[in-house]
Amino acid sequence: MSLSQPGDLPDINAALRKSVRDHWRLYLIEGIILVILGLAAIVLPPIAGLATTIVLGWLFLLGGITGLVATFAARRAPGFLWSLLSAIVATLAGIVLLWNPIAGLATLTYVLIAFFLVDGVLIIVLAIEHRRELSGRWEWMLFGGIMDLVLAAIIISGLPGTIAWALGLLVGIDLVFGGMTLIAMAMSARQQTE
Repeated sequence: MSLSQPGDLPDINAALRKSVRDHWRLYLIEGIILVILGLAAIVLPPIAGLATTIVLGWLFLLGGITGLVATFAARRAPGFLWSLLSAIVATLAGIVLLWNPIAGLATLTYVLIAFFLVDGVLIIVLAIEHRRELSGRWEWMLFGGIMDLVLAAIIISGLPGTIAWALGLLVGIDLVFGGMTLIAMAMSARQQTE
């Protein structure tokens, strides 16, 4: 059974438009918070980069430990070995990031390049899909996707020197543009409800 039939698409689009209109204040608040966090990261990019590395290290470590506990609690379940390996990899990734956050920062910079490339393409496609369905501000989404591609090009062109500041600065810029996108969508939805 498929999740949606071709006839269901107008219903999904109507539900999406209604959700944005009904919750425009939440989108606005989220957008403002993202802009503030982004500006803080832009002002202090090396600190933001190291902070990102350390937070991700803790997330991997805690996720891996949780995975180990869950895997051993259900050791008779199918796929025990694969679950165990996955939990070990997450735990080791967390330890490596926390043990040497500077080296982790370099690795994360390369991951960031891949993220901006993929996210940029996907956001551009999403913007084109929503230009008729979502809000009157699909252009902001398109601009955000293009900016992701530009950011990836900036990091690549400055390697290896960009490793020291790229993660914090570019995540900050991405947060600002993501926040601006949400603010624009919220304001458009607000106008539609009035």
